[in-house]
Amino acid sequence: MIRASRWRLIILHLLVAALLAVLAVRVWYLQVRTGAGYAAAATAERVRQVIEPPVRGPITDDTGAPIVDSRPALVVSVSMPTLWKQSDAGRSELRRLARLLRMSPRTIRREVRPCTARVGRPCWPGSPYQPIPVAQHVPVRIALQVLEDRRTYSGVTAAVQPVTFYHQPISTDLAQVVGYLQPITASELKRQGLPVTGFSSVDLVGQAGLEQQYDRQLRGMPGSQTLSVNAAGQVTGLLRQVRPHPGDYLVTSINPVVQRETQAALAAAISGSQAAGSAARGGGAAVVMSTSGRVIAMASYPTYNPEVWTGGISRWQFRRLFGTSHGEPILNRVTQGQYAPGSTWKVTSVAAAVAAGYSLYGTYDCPAAVRIGGRSYVNDGSPSLGPMSLATALVVSCDTVFYDLAYAIWQRDHPGANVVTSPHARMQQMQKMEVAWGFGRYTGVDLPAENPGSVPTREWLYYLWKGNAHAGLNWCKYGRANGSYVQQIEYDDCKFGNVWTAGQAVISAIGQGYVSVTPLQLARAYAALANGGTLYSPRIGEALIRPDGRVVRRISPPVAGHLPVSEAALGYIRSALAGVVSRGTAAGAFGGFPFGKVCVAGKTGTAQVAGSLATSVFASFAPCDHPKFVAVMMVPRSGYGADVSAPAIRRIWDTIFGLEGRKAALPGGVLPGLPHLNPAGQMVPPAGFPPASARPASARRPSGTPVSGTPASGTPVSGTPVSGTAVSATPVSARPARHRRHG
Repeated sequence: MIRASRWRLIILHLLVAALLAVLAVRVWYLQVRTGAGYAAAATAERVRQVIEPPVRGPITDDTGAPIVDSRPALVVSVSMPTLWKQSDAGRSELRRLARLLRMSPRTIRREVRPCTARVGRPCWPGSPYQPIPVAQHVPVRIALQVLEDRRTYSGVTAAVQPVTFYHQPISTDLAQVVGYLQPITASELKRQGLPVTGFSSVDLVGQAGLEQQYDRQLRGMPGSQTLSVNAAGQVTGLLRQVRPHPGDYLVTSINPVVQRETQAALAAAISGSQAAGSAARGGGAAVVMSTSGRVIAMASYPTYNPEVWTGGISRWQFRRLFGTSHGEPILNRVTQGQYAPGSTWKVTSVAAAVAAGYSLYGTYDCPAAVRIGGRSYVNDGSPSLGPMSLATALVVSCDTVFYDLAYAIWQRDHPGANVVTSPHARMQQMQKMEVAWGFGRYTGVDLPAENPGSVPTREWLYYLWKGNAHAGLNWCKYGRANGSYVQQIEYDDCKFGNVWTAGQAVISAIGQGYVSVTPLQLARAYAALANGGTLYSPRIGEALIRPDGRVVRRISPPVAGHLPVSEAALGYIRSALAGVVSRGTAAGAFGGFPFGKVCVAGKTGTAQVAGSLATSVFASFAPCDHPKFVAVMMVPRSGYGADVSAPAIRRIWDTIFGLEGRKAALPGGVLPGLPHLNPAGQMVPPAGFPPASARPASARRPSGTPVSGTPASGTPVSGTPVSGTAVSATPVSARPARHRRHG
């Protein structure tokens, strides 16, 4: 018995000795081997860095009045890493917060969950390790309750943060131009080297429009405070401070009065067309720019209220913005919509004919129809008008004159290259002129998304055929020689889709078939026609101004090229377009217009694809003798250019120059100078242009203008901005038009 107890005691001593040895080794390891590292870590833990967000710079109109800016607001945010440490992963705390904010627990849970490929909206697209804002503009009493009751709301913070504010109605009129903000993603943070702050002005990044184009200048630079803290986490001192630098002011060339009138005129044109029985549901676009490339107004229909992005966007709102069933309000149709230009295209055909050796002062026959390649091409039922000049052909919009010219040029334009077997095929003479006018190319406007339109060159035709003969639309698989109408077309495209035919050449000469343009392309081409041949890359931004009033950069439209057309030919075309408005196809729309005060020149266009109503187009400039501005409108599936777009453009000219009882938005056609910041930090409008509060209310939004995505009154805006969403443009049919109407 005693022997057994002795052995147990020996074993216990050995175990105690072993434990003491292990402890001694561990103490040696911590104090000697790794002591320096732990000492450094302990020192680092006594330093904390706090990021101070800058205020995002405002975007203003040409008088300095804000379109969108930032305003301070109380924001409640949730720190998910803190909640994840709780026993129930923070579910009970989220329920308590939901009751406090009068939100449903399900809604708040959906908003704080990370966005993934399998998680639909609403969700959080930013980093899950940064505070997630769940409510903005909260009452002070709620913010205080969150801050004071740290035991109940340990993972919730409330702070005054700069929140995006949209001024109305100008921001809704310019929703697609201004763009929107969303939380910055982890990849964007890493790429741009930005700190995570949890404040909207830093962690939000521009995702479309001017907000994206000038994001770096608008965002500003965040500041920081380096604080020393004790072991209890209490601040003991300020070691270093870098103050934040607010973002720059972006002054645009958008004139608020012209913008509102342009949006109203476009909306009225579309609603009037619909009332007359059209199906103009494809939206529409209008743009006003100076002949030197400055954008004065840019309207897209339908539009939407960009306030839906403030604090987030619901799934329903997202579908309304991006869904085709609601007209895709997110789409900027001025830069992304692609439409057949119709007879407005004929100015390039006149230039191409002159370059090919045809005389400006020659005589050209205008029969009721011409037969080319075994097919009849008519003048939309018009009778034979006999011999006429090219100017008269533009005034009355005689298609057959341009059919004959295009056919004659096609016959001698390297006919051996018309069977296109290589992308290096020679460009046709007429298409070379069209490309030189800026068509089929990006304009380079200071917006992040635009479409190039299409000019059917031989190279373009090669890629179209290669991409669809045995792939894509697969013409050769689905085409039938004796099948349905569509199958016969596919069969014909399979066999001869890479052949540049006479029919394609003549239909392209009047701006139909495979031809498509954006309204901005058409506007800058007419600006080049009006200014003597200089092709500009349009600009909406006019200047960047620091908060201290210093002008950082003036933004001028760069020269993108020059029209290969003589000044005599350009003057001849300008004179003819003045006749279009006074006595030609647009004369009805401008009946009684005070031409003695301001002469307007322009061209109507009416382009139709089989199975759909015509696209109404009107492109114009004024004054005729010394053009200062260009105004263009395009409304698909609506009717004739003279009936829909031309009367709407007349309203815009009245507003610009103060005609027919309207007050001039730009007296004498003079653009305002640059606004400036006074010592008090207030933007002062240029001399002669009143501030926003003094402007007339004549351009208020008309009833019937569709505005999508407006939050319901009294409903707190919550949800999550959308990450990584690409805006796609409305596709243009690859088929040539089988029917058409003249301009």
